[in-house]
Amino acid sequence: MSLIIKICGLSTRETLDVALDAGADMVGFVFFPPSPRHVSLEMARELGKQTKRRASKVALTVDADDATLGNIVETLQPDLLQLHGRETVARLRDINQKFGLPVMKAIAVETAADLAGLPGYADVADRILFDARAPKEATRPGGLGAVFDWHVLEHLELKLPFMVSGGLHAGNVAEAVRVTRAGGVDVSSGVERTSGHKDPEMIRAFIRAARATEELMVR
Repeated sequence: MSLIIKICGLSTRETLDVALDAGADMVGFVFFPPSPRHVSLEMARELGKQTKRRASKVALTVDADDATLGNIVETLQPDLLQLHGRETVARLRDINQKFGLPVMKAIAVETAADLAGLPGYADVADRILFDARAPKEATRPGGLGAVFDWHVLEHLELKLPFMVSGGLHAGNVAEAVRVTRAGGVDVSSGVERTSGHKDPEMIRAFIRAARATEELMVR
């Protein structure tokens, strides 16, 4: 079983090419102005065309309305919508019906109590992403380089495919996969030298390290 590797927050043609050449399964584009990784619709169109079918295109939004989602879907033609805000189960269902695209819901995790709403989302979403809970003063819900306690997911029974995110980098991705048994990993700040600026060698190193963990998934 192959580990799904997602490089998120790509915003330049150069770093997108690096991620694709290195073998990323998913490439994520952020549509959220407070983020240093936010891309305009014009840039998203270029990056989407550049991706072709070499990887799945993921559009990350935060509590976006239908008009915003419609523009993103038309422009990027994503394969997956990543909902990273406070979207309810009903909102997920509505988005899925309106846009006809698979949906990945991000769940903010700090303690086991944060998994209380998981069953409802699991009934509607196509995939779950567990990310570290952002501090109350944060201006965005993710991409902050924070790690959560992976042991919260250690005995998780979830039939739905899920991924882990939050503070991952080449040095800790193997441990994250070992503890959580996640089917996928998602990285953004962990492949950046400075906030919002991806580093080509860090992208390559992360993908190499993540691929090396695949044998853990079949043991």
